[in-house]
Amino acid sequence: MNSRREFLVQSAAVAPLVASQSGKPMNILYVHSHDSGRYLSPYGYPVPTPNLKKLAMEGVLFRQAYSGAPTCSPSRASLLTGQCAHSNGMLGLAHRGFSLVDNKRHIIHTLRTAGYKSVLAGIQHVAAKPELIGYDEVMRSASKQAADVATQAIAFLDTKPAGPFFLDAGFQETHREYPAPTAEDDARYIQPPAPMPDTPVTRKDMAGYHASARNLDRAVGRILDALARNGLAENTLVISTTDHGLAFPRMKCNLNDTGWGVSLIMRGPGVFRGGKVVDAMVSQVDIFPTICESLGIAKPAWLQGKSMLPVLEGKVAEINEEVFAEVNYHASYEPARAVRTHRYKYIRRWDERHRPVLPNCDDSPSKSLWLEYGWKQMPLDAEELYDLVFDPNEQHNLATDAKHSAALAEMRGRLEAWMKRTDDPLLKGPVAAPKGAKVNPMDGTSPKEPVVDAGSK
Repeated sequence: MNSRREFLVQSAAVAPLVASQSGKPMNILYVHSHDSGRYLSPYGYPVPTPNLKKLAMEGVLFRQAYSGAPTCSPSRASLLTGQCAHSNGMLGLAHRGFSLVDNKRHIIHTLRTAGYKSVLAGIQHVAAKPELIGYDEVMRSASKQAADVATQAIAFLDTKPAGPFFLDAGFQETHREYPAPTAEDDARYIQPPAPMPDTPVTRKDMAGYHASARNLDRAVGRILDALARNGLAENTLVISTTDHGLAFPRMKCNLNDTGWGVSLIMRGPGVFRGGKVVDAMVSQVDIFPTICESLGIAKPAWLQGKSMLPVLEGKVAEINEEVFAEVNYHASYEPARAVRTHRYKYIRRWDERHRPVLPNCDDSPSKSLWLEYGWKQMPLDAEELYDLVFDPNEQHNLATDAKHSAALAEMRGRLEAWMKRTDDPLLKGPVAAPKGAKVNPMDGTSPKEPVVDAGSK
């Protein structure tokens, strides 16, 4: 059987379509971390996340899930509106002056029409203030750290809510700064993430990530225990994910798979049970339409994603031939777009500097190591093409290789068609930041350096 045509859901049994034994509408728990990528134990990495591993073994693990953007607010906004960032307006970071074009496109408003109560515990990172989005309840925690956020989420679950709810639990982990490694995080025996060299500096840096991931996982476990204790687990769809890759060089804010490849675990009634492993390529913009179809509610006209239910039901092997991602603003302006198929990745940059935009990489010991070795002067190609079968780490750019000219033309065409279909403003020239937005100069080194007020230009 052809490996690309074979059924891409591995499971011991085929579950029925989403259903609730209680007959009540399915609750939704959206639990999300910062900057975790797929560096978690369900994906085979020796990172201490046993509760997430257990969740995956009870539900569905998506091995080929991608965010709409490898940057914080654009990624989350894409998931929660079902639109790419340049369509929903989230071109940069919410706390730096960027915003949605319409807060009513946030999923909580669609769910409200179906009788859902929306509750926020912790970080949302889609609006400068959570009240702008319109949650029914915003819980106040002592901090945005996972332990405190979990306490607030549990307090809500302990009320045993009678009606259906959408509980948004957002953790600061695994964002930098990392906590100090514990005795369990012995850097001598830890492997740094794939883009980084194996050195004492990078091992110690990754040990801090392990400590942060452990805190994340403990909080997830406490919330899942509260679901079970209150009799809510069987009738709740748990969506566990993250916004983008780790805060290391060539990961977060980059269009390599290490930047926009993300964890995605879903556990709930019916097809969301059984320890399935899905290799179909999905995007976070597919989550909104999946929820709508699962609940039997109308899909808003603006949605750009596709329901994942046909894959989970075993009707099709794939719902996407291609997925897309973008970068506009993070700390600095860095316009770039990417399209990915199972075989190829194509990245195009629209600025003319062709060098790393260093403020878009969080400060870290690993970043400092690269800077010591001349990262600031390393060239970047305007176009990149990678054969993901033979070069999954995206090290050998084939864009100038005549033998791959047909693949390059095809991937260029896919990207251009998407940009036209979604009315990408980048097609008309540089994308302006909104008045008052805070932006770092592209030639800087750190996101902590002085910013420029976009309204002063």
